[in-house]
Amino acid sequence: MKIIISKTKQELGAKAAQKGAELIRKAILENGEANIIVATGASQFEMLNELVTEDIDWSLVTAFHLDEYIGISKNHPASFRKYLKERFVDIVYPRKFNYVDGSKDPQAECKRLGELIGKHPIDVAFVGIGENSHLAFNDPPADFETEEAYLVVNLDKDCRSQQLGEGWFPTIDDVPKQAISMSIKQIMKSKAIICSVPDERKATAVYNTLNSEISPLCPASIMRQHPQTELFLDEASASKIGGSVNS
Repeated sequence: MKIIISKTKQELGAKAAQKGAELIRKAILENGEANIIVATGASQFEMLNELVTEDIDWSLVTAFHLDEYIGISKNHPASFRKYLKERFVDIVYPRKFNYVDGSKDPQAECKRLGELIGKHPIDVAFVGIGENSHLAFNDPPADFETEEAYLVVNLDKDCRSQQLGEGWFPTIDDVPKQAISMSIKQIMKSKAIICSVPDERKATAVYNTLNSEISPLCPASIMRQHPQTELFLDEASASKIGGSVNS
């Protein structure tokens, strides 16, 4: 795992987007198309703001949505479909964007998406890390063994508290208790992973990701086994790991 530390989260977002764009253009050059995974949440704001400005032929890019709450509509303020439509899809207009629809039958939706992504080897996965070290919505202890591409997961208290703290919901009781998430193994099948993790509140999760035993108890730690993962941090999120700022 390569670690890139920036002074600010704006600089982090720019560097992560530049690297991701480079990989997307490389895939298009080599294969005539690219397949990517796009994440959501506050950690992705700066990266997505920069990614949509990159010189990429988006008409050759197929994208997959990482996760979504079960039981909320696409117009809900916290809907990740709404988030991605407004911040990504309606700006760059990729060839195809495969949303996760949490308002449909969850098991049927997992099956539908699994069949789709199975036909599209992923070139670049844009992801983040949760305050509880989750990867996508795979909270600890995460399922490292399932071969299913998407699965229904239960959201733990720490995960739900993070969603409340980020301002997506008015009360903890409003935060859904389940979601559809891309699985750990499916994320790890990506040729490259661009992981953007700003903010001091993620510092402990970053430390654990880099230093704990690779285990379902720290889901993001699995990325240390991936041959091409780049972890983009700012000074705040890197505050517990030591080391100097990379220029």
